[in-house]
Formats: sequence, C-alpha cells, structure tokens
Amino acid sequence: MPTELPSNERAIRSPGSMELDPTAEGIATDETRRLIASNKVEGTPVFDRAGEQLGTIYNFMVDKVSGQVAYAVMSFGGFLGIGESYHPLPWRALTYDVRLGGYVVDIDQTRLAGAPRHGAGDDPFTDDEYGRRVDAYYRTAPTA
Repeated sequence: MPTELPSNERAIRSPGSMELDPTAEGIATDETRRLIASNKVEGTPVFDRAGEQLGTIYNFMVDKVSGQVAYAVMSFGGFLGIGESYHPLPWRALTYDVRLGGYVVDIDQTRLAGAPRHGAGDDPFTDDEYGRRVDAYYRTAPTA
C-alpha cells in the first residue's frame, strides 16, 4: 500500500527506489514513499488528541525477530536533558498527523504521569516483563 506524499512535498526519485539523491553529491537519501530513516523519526513531536505537545520521539525499539518497531520511546519533561523521563509508547498506538508534523497518541498528560517510564541511564527492556507492563498500561496486544 503506497504512501502518498503531502501536497507540499515532492519526490526526488522514483517511488520505491533506493537510489542516491542526485542533489546531495551521492549521499543516500533517508526517506522513500514507504520508508523513513530512524534519524528522521527521532526528535519528531508527539501530541495528545487535543494537539498539545507531550514530548518528542527519543528513539524506538525494534523487535529483533519480527523486524517490526515495537515501541517509540518518547522523551518528556526536563530541561537541557536534565530531569527528562522516557516513556515507551506502543508503536501501533501512534498515528502520524501531517497537519501537526508529528505523531498523535490517545493519552493526556495526567495518564502519561502514571505510565511506565525510565530514566536516562536505565535499560528497562532487559526485563521482558517491562514490555508487558507497557502493553497492559496502554491496553495493546503484546509485541512478539
């Protein structure tokens, strides 16, 4: 199922092609009609349904077996990286909104405050139970 480009964007190569960007001196492009590079997703804003920004995508977790993105980790709060917390959101709970230029999730700041989260130096996904707690909190089916 092809993804249509927004009216304010133009294709720089044939759809589905992974050819080099001719305007960037042979540097591989980082977006096609169906694919986007992780570095373009990181930093993308995350909004609630009312359009209020909750945070930004810090990174995402990919299931090694299925190859599918399981969670987007959203950074929230803090100042200049101090006091930030990281909230994993099930990838399938996010919807991209072209108008907002970011992802929308059906959660508000009150519910986000009680969501599973971790600090900058933590690696909670080493515990398989952590992902199950995230899925249970957001009432999504467990990832593979």
